[in-house]
Amino acid sequence: MNTPPTIRAARPEEAQVLTELALRSKAYWGYDPEFMEACREELTIGPDKIRDDVFHHYLAQRDTDILGFYALEKLAPEGTFELDALFVAPEHIGQGVGRALIEHAKQVAARVGGRRLIIQGDPNAEAFYRAAGGEITGQRESGSVPGRFLPIFTIALG
Repeated sequence: MNTPPTIRAARPEEAQVLTELALRSKAYWGYDPEFMEACREELTIGPDKIRDDVFHHYLAQRDTDILGFYALEKLAPEGTFELDALFVAPEHIGQGVGRALIEHAKQVAARVGGRRLIIQGDPNAEAFYRAAGGEITGQRESGSVPGRFLPIFTIALG
């Protein structure tokens, strides 16, 4: 059994590593190269975004290996946060890393006044978000692929 990962705040200088991890994680689901290229901008994490106080970026690591990460965004309606990203390195999918990250995200959001967490999820992640307490509450058009609609999950916090 693997030891649980350590979860810590991401640093701006890790932005490129997180971007590469996000792209590898998304590609895990078998998307073609054209689709992946269309998603590149949306999946890019810049150092300025990590520095931005509106976002909370955390990563999971074991020893020096980064296993996954997430980003929370505080939205205008008081008490609402959106899971802006949650990606696990393909070689660590199914090992509890995603579960550790989503639970940590829920705790962080609740600790800073969050009452609900909104998630625009990839259709391949539906079972994962439902297991984390998410209920489908709508859909939203993809920011990368016009005409592609993605499920919106909501998790009540606290």
